[in-house]
Amino acid sequence: MEKRDHGGGLDAAMVQFGGKRADWLDLSTGINPVPYPIPKFTHDAWTALPDSASFALIVAQARSFWSIPKSAACIATPGASATIAQLPRIIAPGTVNIPGPTYNEHAAAFSAAGWQSEATNADAMVAVHPNNPDGRLWTAPEINGTLRIIDESFADVTPNQSLLSEATKPGTVVLKSFGKFWGLAGLRLGFAIGDPEILAPLADALGPWQVSGPALQIGAEALADFQWADEARARLAKDAKRLDALLENQGAITLGGTDLFRLYKVDDALAAQEHLAESHVWSRTFPYDNTWLRLGLPAPDRWDQLEAAF
Repeated sequence: MEKRDHGGGLDAAMVQFGGKRADWLDLSTGINPVPYPIPKFTHDAWTALPDSASFALIVAQARSFWSIPKSAACIATPGASATIAQLPRIIAPGTVNIPGPTYNEHAAAFSAAGWQSEATNADAMVAVHPNNPDGRLWTAPEINGTLRIIDESFADVTPNQSLLSEATKPGTVVLKSFGKFWGLAGLRLGFAIGDPEILAPLADALGPWQVSGPALQIGAEALADFQWADEARARLAKDAKRLDALLENQGAITLGGTDLFRLYKVDDALAAQEHLAESHVWSRTFPYDNTWLRLGLPAPDRWDQLEAAF
């Protein structure tokens, strides 16, 4: 299997630059650095197979949190990536338009399933909304095709920009990632929302008990906590502005991003990454542009380390 470019990779950074994992400030991903507080799990969450009531509860909470239209189906998934890998396989292959640069697992999944890339008049289209890494926001008329996948993995910081209303239209699937906004990426929880005729075979492909008991429990609790979500959005927005000011003071140009990650233009991104890594701060660079540097947000008690690194 080809290894694709992603954030993370802290193990390799430690080999090159030393230090223990606790020494490192990993800003290479777009994950909320202040995660939702982990509750005390019930014994059954660990010892029993998840029952239908657990799945019904988390879907009900998801419908409430995102105001999912009644006519749209909703299923819990083991993270957004598993859904991205399966969706192209449950529909007969054709042509697909994936405007980029963007999250590269979409193109890899469609290619592996036999689809051909086509920039215009394609059978399917994938829109990452907001886009990773530049934060581009799409409008509904821009997204076309018999199959429309709207990846809203980073949309929970800007809920007013969501295109979930499109989930009622035939051939449309909206993807949600729980781990990024709630800061619990290791939980591997996501949601697919949209056309029931697509989600039914997707559910079959994912199989039974596709989400763990602990993930179902904490996901249901977090989706019911509207106050935590509002407070997180306010903090992330404030910290994103602080990060922009810090980088711009170093001569970088802000290109965009979201309130979970920021994209900057620098003279030499690899050199900047290495400079930061000397202070055990890990960042994200991109093989297709040697001036793009992406940084996530540090936790409240780690800003000093980032500022000292510059």
